[in-house]
This record gives sequence, C-alpha cells and structure tokens, in this order.
Amino acid sequence: MLKKLFGKKDKVSEEVLVAPLNGKVLDLEEVPDPVFSQKMMGEGLAIEPADGNVVAPIAGEIVQLFPTKHAIGIKTEGGLEVLIHIGLETVSMEGDGFEGHVEVGDKVKPGDSLITFDMDKVKEKAKSTITPVIITNSDELENMERLNSGDATKGETELLKVTVK
Repeated sequence: MLKKLFGKKDKVSEEVLVAPLNGKVLDLEEVPDPVFSQKMMGEGLAIEPADGNVVAPIAGEIVQLFPTKHAIGIKTEGGLEVLIHIGLETVSMEGDGFEGHVEVGDKVKPGDSLITFDMDKVKEKAKSTITPVIITNSDELENMERLNSGDATKGETELLKVTVK
C-alpha cells in the first residue's frame, strides 16, 4: 500500500548486455568524441569493432533506427534504453555503407542481426569506427557493473549488468 502511495515500482529490473560487435571493449572516456566520453548521452562503453556486423546486445523492441542506419535504439521490457552508435561522425555518410536488417517495432533477442556496415568505408569517410553502446536513460539506473574488458565476441560476451530502478 505504501508503495502505491509513493509511486514506487514493485519490482526492480536487472538486465545483462552482451557485446553487439566483435572487437576490443573500451571505456567511454577513451572515445575521441566529447559527447560520448563526457557521458552527455548516458553511461555505457564502446567497442573498437573487428568487423561490420552489429547484433542485438539485449532482448527488446527496436524503438529507433536512424534513416542513415548509423545508429539504433532498443528498449527492453524492463525499461532499459540502449543506443548503439556505429562509428563517430558517421551521420555525414548519409547511410552509404550501412544496411539495416530490422525495422522500428521489431522484437529482437541477443545475437539477432541489426545492421551491417562496410568497415573500409567507415574508416575512410568517418572520424572513427569506435562504436559507443549507451544507456540513454542512465538516470533510471540503480546500479551498473562492467563484466568484461579486452576482446569481446558479438552476441556472447557479457559486458554490462544493469539494474533499472
């Protein structure tokens, strides 16, 4: 009864994110872009990709797929909002070299293919291939724990355990 009076949710959601890409796991502070490195968009980490295959890091619904296919947003049933931003300053590529495999409203599970991209084109035309993975509603997190560093395997390596208030 008190929970209802004070608007407190009955349950806390704990979620685990797996690597959306094969590659080297980086701290956000290592991303050469202040929007990400200073966590203006939220907490998270980044991956220096080994290839151009992006998979779902968590089960949820696709809530955003940028027209340029350089970024995608997923929302979980527990309310976690995850943004995967492929490369840095890739919006200027206007979708050249990016192919989406899902649409807004699609349900995904960890390991499902989201986007493929041409690594060579991104290396040539963008600032970096480094791909931030951001919890855009970080203000709703009770806890976030980094599970792995070093090299990650897409769809398998557990990277973050987060608790949503």
